[in-house]
Amino acid sequence: MNLSVIIVNWNVKALLRACLESIATDFSHEIIVVDSASSDDSAEMIRQEFPHIGLIASQENLGYAKGNNLGTAIAQGRYLLLLNPDTIVKPNTLEAMISYMDDHPKVGAIGPQLLWPNGDSQSSRRRFPTLGSLFWESTLLGQWFPNNRYAQKYYMADQPAEQTHQVDWVVGAAILIRREAWLETGFIDQNFFMYFEETDWCKRCAEKGWQIHYLPTAQIVHYEGKSSEQALTARTLRFQKSKLYYTHKYFGSRWMKILRQFLKLTFALQLAEETVKWLLRHKPDLRRNRMEAYSRLIRKI
Repeated sequence: MNLSVIIVNWNVKALLRACLESIATDFSHEIIVVDSASSDDSAEMIRQEFPHIGLIASQENLGYAKGNNLGTAIAQGRYLLLLNPDTIVKPNTLEAMISYMDDHPKVGAIGPQLLWPNGDSQSSRRRFPTLGSLFWESTLLGQWFPNNRYAQKYYMADQPAEQTHQVDWVVGAAILIRREAWLETGFIDQNFFMYFEETDWCKRCAEKGWQIHYLPTAQIVHYEGKSSEQALTARTLRFQKSKLYYTHKYFGSRWMKILRQFLKLTFALQLAEETVKWLLRHKPDLRRNRMEAYSRLIRKI
């Protein structure tokens, strides 16, 4: 078996169907779908329309880490492709990725170029987080100063997206992993429900001596966040909790506590802004919902 494709799905049946229909290759392969207690009959759709596909129908929402760990535990391929269900695999992409891995035995994992549905390039390669990027990327500071040097370095803005090169990590929406690298590195850390788990795995993989590469000649369309956008407040909370766990793991408890207080402060500022707008009766229903969301984030973070 050359390739095992593992897809963790939650309530995106139509996108999952399109994703499965896009997977075509001459390589021997298998597809394993881990359905995380979807309420949209995704599992039944697999049984009816794709009976040849391996299905693990969970009774709980497993998240990215645990779901992929379940799928890879039964996978037989010499390469493992962790693939989001909100993706479309373009022709010859899988062949290009596997051929590249065969030609570069020191590479433990590669990521393709991710594309927006309109064809524009989507940022999908990163450097490992620094303390600066943890405070400046995807926070209120990042909203105020989107072109800050910490975020720009983190997003590898100095490297052209059309060029193949070694990177620190690639976005987990589509990542092809050599089985030997997977076995040596170990499973995804399940303390990450979602977000930062691929960052952590690639860091551990690199520490074992493997390289991570970005391959733009392989392209996958990514609709991004179609599962998580169904619960926006929960998505933000999970992202920031994963960021805090990553900070604790690699920078220590002191910096994790400082970052937590910083995040609470930014959410408090945003809560204050929404409260003022609500008092001025500017879109009161929207403001009330946002006030509730920021209040929850402050309590739960």
